[in-house]
Amino acid sequence: MTTRALEGKTALVTGGSRGVGAAIVSRFAEEGAHVAFTYANSEEHAKTVVAAAAATGGIAHAIHADSMKEQDVASAVAQTVDRFGGLDIVVNNAAVGSFGALEDLTMDEIDAMLTINVRSTVVTIRESLTHMGSGGRIINIGSINADRTPFPGQSIYAMTKGALASLTRGLARELAARDITINNIQPGPINTDANPADGPAAPSMLGVMASDRFGTTTEVAALVSYLAGPDAAYITGSSLNIDGGFAA
Repeated sequence: MTTRALEGKTALVTGGSRGVGAAIVSRFAEEGAHVAFTYANSEEHAKTVVAAAAATGGIAHAIHADSMKEQDVASAVAQTVDRFGGLDIVVNNAAVGSFGALEDLTMDEIDAMLTINVRSTVVTIRESLTHMGSGGRIINIGSINADRTPFPGQSIYAMTKGALASLTRGLARELAARDITINNIQPGPINTDANPADGPAAPSMLGVMASDRFGTTTEVAALVSYLAGPDAAYITGSSLNIDGGFAA
């Protein structure tokens, strides 16, 4: 049972049609926020997220946006404000990962990670700050790989997530005077379609963790919800791990 701690707030979640993003949209809607979210590919998944929010009495709105395109990212912010009349919470969740030795990755794969994981986050924040007032919340979804990369083939992905941690620390200094917080959540192995708990890579990941299980998308969404709410007003510039002891 969740409270409605976000009643009257407006949120934008990038990459909100599946996995962790969809769980965040659902949690925000349950807590009373009006939630816009972006999706790049599956309209069917987006419609499912909207319907699920409505079934619990929440309000969610899907926006088709390609995070590779600056214009799409900026437009998603504008559409959120136009539809709901403001913007209080931004969650930068859209991300891609290509894994392999550096010399085996194509420049297209590298550029996609840099653009979606880093540049689109900067654009989203930059556009959102025009509309965000006192009490605003910005939450980046990073990765525990920013702190620990125990397996080869993760260097560029980890670099992009490390950039989010640095961005979060720097912007906390800039935004504190405006009473806007910014934080970075670093999930470890989370059970999603892209990284299933029974997938071929799971035994290796479990072998370096303190916990004996993957996390759930609802657990990540609960932490995001806390940071978005009034009780987290004194937390800013932080990277919070939710990783089952992956970095322990």
